[in-house]
Amino acid sequence: MSGPAHGLGGRLALADRVAVDGAARELFDDITTTAVKWARRSGFAAATVDGRLIGPFNPSLLNPGMSAAFLKLQAAEQHCTSLDERTRQVVILTVGSVWRAPYELYAHSAVALHAGLSESVIAELVAGTEPEALTDEQRTAHRLARALSATHHVDDALYDQASQRFGPAGVFDITMLTGIYHTVCGILNAFAIPAPDHH
Repeated sequence: MSGPAHGLGGRLALADRVAVDGAARELFDDITTTAVKWARRSGFAAATVDGRLIGPFNPSLLNPGMSAAFLKLQAAEQHCTSLDERTRQVVILTVGSVWRAPYELYAHSAVALHAGLSESVIAELVAGTEPEALTDEQRTAHRLARALSATHHVDDALYDQASQRFGPAGVFDITMLTGIYHTVCGILNAFAIPAPDHH
């Protein structure tokens, strides 16, 4: 896994499946059969043409046990959330815009478009602005995610607005999703991982 900082791996060399074994190979195969296929359907790349993992998936092989558990948390969030998919993508792009994580913004711009957000709304979220075209629910989710990401503080007025629109459980769901993508963006930025068209 060690190597010079270059290409799609950022500060890491892209792992070759034949060079990893045990839990790392099991995780590699699991990501290939799940996340890589989902990414392809959603319009972005999570692997190279020769099958090497890119984005946050390559560094996940550094600690397969922790990464497998984190992927289960991500799956649980997606399965159990009260948020609709467009609102989820608003939150994710809001987090990515604060972190300026190129791969996350690349990937979830595609997912957001697939979910039905317009190109103009996506571009504004990526730029770190609040699109006027957001629904009231999306706008509140955006503001909550941005407050959590940029200032790490939620004032009473914003909490009351979010709680009124989503209920306390919805506030929890937005906060959980925000935290998950803080982790994703932190990994991407720590290893300086680019988007495929920005390396």
